[in-house]
This record gives sequence, C-alpha cells and structure tokens, in this order.
Amino acid sequence: MRGMNLWLTNARLFDGTGGPVRAGAGILIEDGVITRMGRAADAVPPGADVIDVAGRTVMPGMIDAHAHVFVKPPRPEEGAEPLWPETSAHFLGARLRETLRMGFTTLRDVGSYGDAVVAARQAMRYGAFRGPRLLTCGRIVSATAPGGRFFDGMYREADGPDEVRKAVREQLRRGADFVKVMTTGARSVELEDPLPAQLTEAEVAAVVDEAHRLGYRVAAHAEGLAGTELAVRLGADTIEHGMYLHQRPELLDLMAAAGQVLVPTLSCYYGVAEEPGWTPRLADLARRNLDEACRTLEAARTAGVPIALGHDWQPFSDAATEIVRMVRHGMSPAETLVAATATAARALGLDDRLGTVEPGKLADLVVVDGDPLADPGVLRDRARIWLVLQLGEPVSGQTMEANARTAAVSRSADQISALSNGGSPRSGITRTPG
Repeated sequence: MRGMNLWLTNARLFDGTGGPVRAGAGILIEDGVITRMGRAADAVPPGADVIDVAGRTVMPGMIDAHAHVFVKPPRPEEGAEPLWPETSAHFLGARLRETLRMGFTTLRDVGSYGDAVVAARQAMRYGAFRGPRLLTCGRIVSATAPGGRFFDGMYREADGPDEVRKAVREQLRRGADFVKVMTTGARSVELEDPLPAQLTEAEVAAVVDEAHRLGYRVAAHAEGLAGTELAVRLGADTIEHGMYLHQRPELLDLMAAAGQVLVPTLSCYYGVAEEPGWTPRLADLARRNLDEACRTLEAARTAGVPIALGHDWQPFSDAATEIVRMVRHGMSPAETLVAATATAARALGLDDRLGTVEPGKLADLVVVDGDPLADPGVLRDRARIWLVLQLGEPVSGQTMEANARTAAVSRSADQISALSNGGSPRSGITRTPG
C-alpha cells in the first residue's frame, strides 16, 4: 500500500554500497521510497509513523539472481485422492510467500515449467497474495538438444539465427522480463556434454542482438569454455555458472571491462553432489565443478568482475544458503551481502531502483535480529528475520507474526469473557503496536 510514511530509527545500517556499517541510523520512507538518511537522534519527521528497530541490522531486501521458481507438490499415497491440476499453484504461492518472509524481496526466475510463474507474477500484481518482485525469462532459448527431453516446458528449442530471433520474440510476447540462452549444455543431464558450445556463434549473436535491440537483458547459461567465450565476447549481460573461467583469465578481464556480472551458483554443485537420486557420474562431476567454481570465484574477485548471488537450488526460499557458501569459499561477509543486494540488482538491470539503502531507492528492506556480517547464517534463521518491508510497507517478519499471535490471544480472551457473561463476542480489528 503506497502512501505510508515511516521513520526507521535506532538502526544498525548495512546500506549495500560497500561502505561501513553505521550505528544509530535513521531512515525516512515516504510513499514507498527512501527519501532521507539521518540519525536516531533526529526529530521524528512530521506525519511519519515510527518503527524503533532497537539496534537491529537494517539492510536492503535481498535478491536471488538465479532462481528456478517452481515446486514439486506432494505425491498422494496409492489410493488417495489425486491432486487437482490447480493445486500446485497454491504450493507455488506458499513458497513465494515464504521467500519474502525470509527477506528476499526480488527473484529472477531463470527457467520454470509451463506458465505457473507468469500466472503467479500476475496474481501478485493484482494483490492475490504477497510475494517477492518476480522477473522471469519465460522459456529458455536452447538449441535442439537432449536437455529438451529433461526440461520439457522450460526450454524453447530453436536452430539457426532466424529461428532463435523468433524464439526471443516469443518470450517477450509471453511477458518475459529478460532473455535466457543456453550457450552450453546442462551439467544436470548425463546426455549433454557442456564442453562444446550448444549454439553457433551466429545463433548466440542473434539472441543477444535481438534482445538488446528490443531493450532486454540476456542471461547466458555457460559452463564449458567454448560457450562461455561466446557469451562473454558477444555481450551477454550475465554469465550464469561460468565455473571454468579461471582457466581463461583473459575472459575475466573482458567481463570486468564490460561490466558483465558473474552469477557463480555454488549451491547447485552442492545439491547434485550431496542429495540422493543423482547418478554417480553427475555427482562426481558436481564435486569437480565445485572445485572449479571456487577457483573461478577467487579469480573473478581478483580481476574485478562483479559477482551476484544466485542460489540455483530448491527450495528457492532458502536462497540465503548461497550466502553462507560464498563466505565459506572465500568471499567476506560484506562482499557476499553486496552480491546479494547491490550487485544482484545490477545483474537484473534494477540498480537504479533497488539494492542499496539510499535516497531515491525503493524501500525494500530487511531488519535482521542479529549481525549477518559476523554470522551470515542468521539470514537462514526464520526467527531472526525481524521485519520485511516492501515498497515501504511492513509485509512480513517475526515481529508481525508475534503481534498477530498477541492480537489473536487478546480476541480469544475477549470472546470467552463475553460469552461467559452471557453476551456476544465483539467484532472488529484489534490494532497492535508495530
């Protein structure tokens, strides 16, 4: 709801710019936009409601730049009622609400099945439920390849420059916010070899040219070096995975010079290597690729390549796992939080509106009961996500749930009292402190 003016005070502020944490900060939000940065000692601005965060950490809403926004609904037991086709949409909505609850206020969906993600995005826009801001690529543009059998409903297979241009236009017609292209095969499919480029140079050039001509960004799935080189040289805006780039430092230099963002996606390697059900060959490949990705992460930092957070695993609501893993593999907590905020916003082309706590930015904020710079794991603890604001409106978090429980208990007590005295329970809304 726009129009709410808030004064957040007594904040320990991590603003996402790379600057030092500020204690005792105040933040003025007007009509969903951050309009002034001040100090807790400042007078309350006229007409503003006050939220005293009592020294908790305030940071930009987190952004997952590489999410696959789908769910697998439960499988009924034999003989139980089959699931209705529409039921899965409710599970997807619940997962999106949980993602927002965990402080991720924006997701970039880089490939999902069917049309559920665009339907959920539309439902959120019309107020059916509250979830993260959601960008989607529609279908992934891919060559005719074995992956198309595994990811039916996620890929748009196309061959030849003219056909891939048409595939790009089809995704924009479907309402895509950006274009994703498979420049190599996928490491999660045994039949695919990610080492050769999946598309020809002319095909990748056509994808990038058509998307950029129409004003859209391009995310390139890039594993093997041949396809990765095409993605870098031909101007993809983000390089997804890119785990072998440390073997080609000149490509990292090109990325740094062009401002192309690397999304390293460590969690997908952990997932395939550690979770049951994957073939031994793929699990072994994932372990090797994790080693390669860690070397690339270090080399990319040294080369000055922008790095954005991308979880690339399920459940997508647990994207803070990637923060913990990026720190484990050499990034400082401050660097990693910037990757999850400012640089992720840059990857999405939204850094003029999101990613930092500065005047003029949209007020997507997270208040954390703890210090994620000292212990990034607090961002995975549901009880420590104290408050989430979206466009300046408190929408989720531990304190809102606690207040709702208090209000419910109060209403129940009133109802019991009224009934025991022969009356009727009062109706209406109980206003509780924020």
